[in-house]
Amino acid sequence: MSNKNALTKPENIIPENAVAFEKAALDIFHYQYHNNDIYHKYCNALHINTNAVNRLTDIPFLPVSFFKTHVVKTGQWANDALLFESSSTTGAVTSKHHVRDAALYETALLHGFRQYYGQPDQYAILALLPSYLERKNASLVYMAKVLMQRSGHADNGFYINEWQALHDKLQMLNNENRKVILLGVTFALLDFAEAYPVNIENTIVMETGGMKGRREEWTRKQVHDFLKERWHVNNIHSEYGMTELLSQGYSSGDGIYACTDTMRVFVRDINDPLEVNVAGNGCINIIDLANIDSCAFIATEDIGNVFADGSFEILGRMDHSALRGCSLMTA
Repeated sequence: MSNKNALTKPENIIPENAVAFEKAALDIFHYQYHNNDIYHKYCNALHINTNAVNRLTDIPFLPVSFFKTHVVKTGQWANDALLFESSSTTGAVTSKHHVRDAALYETALLHGFRQYYGQPDQYAILALLPSYLERKNASLVYMAKVLMQRSGHADNGFYINEWQALHDKLQMLNNENRKVILLGVTFALLDFAEAYPVNIENTIVMETGGMKGRREEWTRKQVHDFLKERWHVNNIHSEYGMTELLSQGYSSGDGIYACTDTMRVFVRDINDPLEVNVAGNGCINIIDLANIDSCAFIATEDIGNVFADGSFEILGRMDHSALRGCSLMTA
């Protein structure tokens, strides 16, 4: 993948192995350095010698807050195929992710889903996404739509506050021994479970995070234990994604995420953002090969552990995270 046409083809974002991932990431680094104005200025502000970038940990990671303050594009195009926008409190600046080619997103999403869950058409997919459904351009809603389209199940559906209907649907599908994924934002799953305990042992419950001040903050263990007890399931799955990424991580329990093939997670020192390692505790950096048209190298505001096998867990958010990293560059 050494030229622009090869780099930007959806079928070329899936690496065959770790060596291919590293080569693809380094190719994308040089491509984005020369074709992404914001990333180019950021690297120059850090005095990066691009000829010395030979390993994944050498690559500079752009602070995720730049998606709030700048248009982060590699190359130029007139009309977005997709625009993903983060949620916000009233008056707050939102992140915007401009997507040139929807096929890039769908290729990464479907490949990653199949990697851990198999074909979408095995499942009925129910999405409990209040607040997300009530605003435009939520990447989580688009993710659920794509999976539902590929599932094709007659019982797929979105729910905001139709708890009785959702309860009845889940119970019916469970009684029929159908495979189901209940995808939900955390506060809504807790509210629903509190009001409607039910045996849905055949259902994969997948929480996507997000309390947003809607409930008292619970630990992950408290959330998972409560949902398991109310719904008689053995594990609570989780999805890790964000507006600024096109790839996802998935957890089958205990909040330990595995990366999909288009994604790798690293850890940076909390006091030195240029100190990046493949494992350890600190702030989370992500390489997303699907972000070919924005920026593939994201320094997030999450704090977590990255393990030797490449899996990771999220422990919380940085204090004053919107200010950190931005001081490295003004553009």
